[in-house]
Amino acid sequence: MTWETATSHGFWIRRLALSSTAPPGGAPERWETLRVRGWRTVPQTMLPAASVFLSSMKTGEDARGARSEGSQNLGLCVLCGLPAAGKSTFARALRHRLQLEQGWAVGVVAYDDVMPNVFLEEVTARPLPSQWKLLRQELLKYLECFLLAVITGCQMSAPPSRTQAMWEDFITCLKDQDLISSAALEAQSQYLLTKTAVSRPLLLILDDNFYYQSMRYEVYQLARKYSLGFCQLFFDCSLETCLQRNGRRPQPLPAETIHLMGGKIEKPNPEKNAWEHNSLTIQSLACASEASLKLTDLLLTALENPIKCVEDDVEQKETDRIICSTNVLHQADQTLRRIVSQTMKEAKDKQVLPYNLKLLAEDLNKLKAEFLEDLRQGNKKYLCFQQTVDLSDVISFFHFKKDNIVQKYFSKQHKNF
Repeated sequence: MTWETATSHGFWIRRLALSSTAPPGGAPERWETLRVRGWRTVPQTMLPAASVFLSSMKTGEDARGARSEGSQNLGLCVLCGLPAAGKSTFARALRHRLQLEQGWAVGVVAYDDVMPNVFLEEVTARPLPSQWKLLRQELLKYLECFLLAVITGCQMSAPPSRTQAMWEDFITCLKDQDLISSAALEAQSQYLLTKTAVSRPLLLILDDNFYYQSMRYEVYQLARKYSLGFCQLFFDCSLETCLQRNGRRPQPLPAETIHLMGGKIEKPNPEKNAWEHNSLTIQSLACASEASLKLTDLLLTALENPIKCVEDDVEQKETDRIICSTNVLHQADQTLRRIVSQTMKEAKDKQVLPYNLKLLAEDLNKLKAEFLEDLRQGNKKYLCFQQTVDLSDVISFFHFKKDNIVQKYFSKQHKNF
């Protein structure tokens, strides 16, 4: 078969590997190796076209097929904890140590560096929580682009839909750590991987707060999709210490933000969540050296035991339930706040005495807190009669309990308030 008559790109690439004759206009000495699912030889002149096509063809299933036995070890390590808990300092030191002692390729992706003020030009402006969530998911797509390139041996292709400022920061992050070449074909949105990125075990450290389990689980899902290693490091630093460190920063976060996050943070719970079994708690940076052996063992275990693509149905259902509960909890929190606020406004309009307004606010906020805690605990008190949780059920029952409270502060003619 000649080069001109080959029609299937998959067969065409395989034909290149078997052919001993260079394509028209190509010299044999210009051929080089490209590691793609066992196909070894591709002419250098055809690398850009082949890479673009293969990048577009690769699905998650194809990439998982490329992870054959003896392939490069890849892993994702999530750092979670309050702001100013020491995560970034620890990540840089860990990267340096693993490079020297283990000879690994290590990349640190600091979310604060890749996602700064990408929506608004005003320095003081911050995206809304819903926008942050979209940005986090977008960054995971960028990571997936890079991982696909590493797994398949192709160039990394830019996603068609992207936030340009954030993508550029992501590319700079990889270049600065010698994971993609500075001589990338950026005009074509193609990026060449370095030898470092593909020739040794690769660990990507994701540095962010990750205070909800659902945030960390999204990273776990990415690791499972491509059979990567996965582990978590939780920085158990006191709120007071974090506030002090934050105050010494050039651009500190509002103290209220750290206080709120401290009340919401969900620590890894390996006993409850099987997917969190590769977790380690770092008590303080001063104790980090003492945990060095445990940490090294954790990382080695994660890299050498990648997550299976197919999980046990029971575990998957339990995990999905947790994520669903987390989403319901967030929505319930926002909705109950609005209900309490609206009820207080109506009470003021009805000229309730200031002293009674204060008592009413305390009772309603207490009820809201109890409802949210009950949701966190799995509906053991208010909705214990239901096997599944729907937001409308939560809101309806909250209204019922709220009306009972309101009746204490109004005469009988206002009982329908």
